[in-house]
Amino acid sequence: MQKLIFNFWSLFCLLAIIGCKNNSKTVIKTDAIEFTKEGELNVFTLPKDSLLQNLNIEIAESDYETQTGLMYRDSLEDDQGMLFIFPDVAIHSFYMKNTAIPLDIIFIDSNFKIVSFQKNAKPFDETGLSSQLPIKYVLEVNAGLADQWQLKVGDSISFVRN
Repeated sequence: MQKLIFNFWSLFCLLAIIGCKNNSKTVIKTDAIEFTKEGELNVFTLPKDSLLQNLNIEIAESDYETQTGLMYRDSLEDDQGMLFIFPDVAIHSFYMKNTAIPLDIIFIDSNFKIVSFQKNAKPFDETGLSSQLPIKYVLEVNAGLADQWQLKVGDSISFVRN
């Protein structure tokens, strides 16, 4: 009889614990990452005689900055962009993991000439987007701006840091 009562109470306690378990997921809220102007960038037509666009830029240079890029951002203004500066000239590849903003990715060689584009990169897509040619810089801007500015391979950039 004691064993029956013990089993009953054990079952009761187990069911009470299971019933009290909270099945909701914990959501960790993070602060939005704000744009921080670190320089200015100009885009010029081929040949370098006509200014197409002036942008405020953030600069991504460290490993962490170049790996994170515009991830976890909610928006980017049309007069803003992120300039990636790599320590080497090589074929580089990007993806849109954790990036909610559709982007145009503009690949630039060590002579500041645009060598290729990846237009309208889709948010959260982890497909590799290659520069196709060796590059030193990448400029990311809102999707559609490369077409709006009528950028072409051979156009160029210049930039200054704050």
